[in-house]
Amino acid sequence: MIKGQEYQASLEQRVLGFIQENQLVSGQHCLLVAVSGGPDSVCLLHILVKLREELGIRLHIAHLNHQLRGAESEADAHYASDLAHRLDIPATIEQRDVKAYQAQHHLSLEEAAREVRYTFLAQVAKSIGAKRVAVGHTVDDHIETILMHLIRGTGTRGLRGLQPSSRWQSSGSSLAIIRPLLPVSRRETADYCHNHQLMPRIDVSNLSLSPLRNRIRHQLLPLLESYNPRVAEALLRTARIASDDLAFMDKEITRLWGKTVQKQGNTVTLDKEGFLELPSALKRHLLRTCIEKLIGNLKDIESRHIEEIMDALTKPAGKRLSLPEGLTFAIEYDKYLLGSDPAALSPFPILGAELPLELPGETILPGWRVEATIRAPEAIKDDASGYIKGSFEGAKPLQNLNLPLSFKGEGDKGGEVGKQSYKAYFDLNKTGNKLLVRPRQPGDRFQPLGMSQPKKLGEFMIDSKIPSAWRQRIPLVCSPQHILWVVGWRIDERVKVTDTTKQILCLEFKRD
Repeated sequence: MIKGQEYQASLEQRVLGFIQENQLVSGQHCLLVAVSGGPDSVCLLHILVKLREELGIRLHIAHLNHQLRGAESEADAHYASDLAHRLDIPATIEQRDVKAYQAQHHLSLEEAAREVRYTFLAQVAKSIGAKRVAVGHTVDDHIETILMHLIRGTGTRGLRGLQPSSRWQSSGSSLAIIRPLLPVSRRETADYCHNHQLMPRIDVSNLSLSPLRNRIRHQLLPLLESYNPRVAEALLRTARIASDDLAFMDKEITRLWGKTVQKQGNTVTLDKEGFLELPSALKRHLLRTCIEKLIGNLKDIESRHIEEIMDALTKPAGKRLSLPEGLTFAIEYDKYLLGSDPAALSPFPILGAELPLELPGETILPGWRVEATIRAPEAIKDDASGYIKGSFEGAKPLQNLNLPLSFKGEGDKGGEVGKQSYKAYFDLNKTGNKLLVRPRQPGDRFQPLGMSQPKKLGEFMIDSKIPSAWRQRIPLVCSPQHILWVVGWRIDERVKVTDTTKQILCLEFKRD
């Protein structure tokens, strides 16, 4: 075997070993291969053709004409079509208007091309039943990506550069990406194509200094090599160390998930006490992990966003930060909320407009069913005795009607809020029979049970540590004169049951 043949055989074996080591095509029956027509993707395709029997896969080619280089783009598409025909591999070749997409979504040309390309690949993969797409990223792309992340201000995650496999997700599309050529250099793919007379296409736009990646490739890397001829090795070593560090932190995240952090719908909840005890490095990693689970990627999340959250951790409850992709980081009394709608975690449904209560009778509110009964004091003594527990034992039943038993559960302390029903008793002569339910309004005041003077409702909610995201959803039972009950927390002192009460109004809020 001549020297050149030994070299090519070695390259194919290296790619095979890398695929097997990282299980890139494990259990895959159909593999989509992204072929631009350049040396990297053509080399990748040719090697996969030789390895397909050993890997147990069948191949499908995908080529997208971005319509950015006129006749050159058309020629690339023809080349990909001819290559697929010569190799007897099915192909999907389409074109998309990247510039129109760029204008519509206000992106850079590079960002628009990437989103359009991966959306296309995801669609093709779904249509042919492929679970993964192979792309021709090389070790040179890996090094350039590390530098690009450094320039933009990355965390440890960005120092990893490209990974053997990753997942792209955007606007409902999801795609598993594998990179079999990651241990191979760009020079090696060019030599491979030359030795196999594949005649790949050359994209002259790669010589332009407009894209950041091209400036890194043609200007920054040569400059860095003048300082350290082995700078590429140094960057790869840094990436390996970062990967090891992140692998350790990923294990810690798995341990913490469900204990310190939980995901509920489109919101992640972080236990404040447990989160604050974590080392700073783990806090940052956990925040990135939470964001990635919420939006599927970290494309628009920069280190500065994570640092803004870190700086806000000790701010008072009620503090909110706006993040990319419509996310909000909200600080509550005992937890942090991260999501597109933190208010959705409130145990209370949205009330909307004020609605009158049927007295006596049943009233249906959004998310609630309210039962109102009017009873004599003697008729509820047995009911009241069920609430006489702990420190309240021995007290008179009518007095107990005004204590935490004014609703089911110890909600006055905020500990059991979210139960399915809340009950309170009132002196009907003091409440009147024209009551309504509404959300809070600016300037609201009421006199909490046990207090001698009214106070602002907002101050009461703060003192009671009611999360700010809940406050507008908490039902308020009101008479024409004032608030009678902050449902789930406290009744008004002026309508409490006393020994002189003749008729008792019982209100019970039940979740619908």
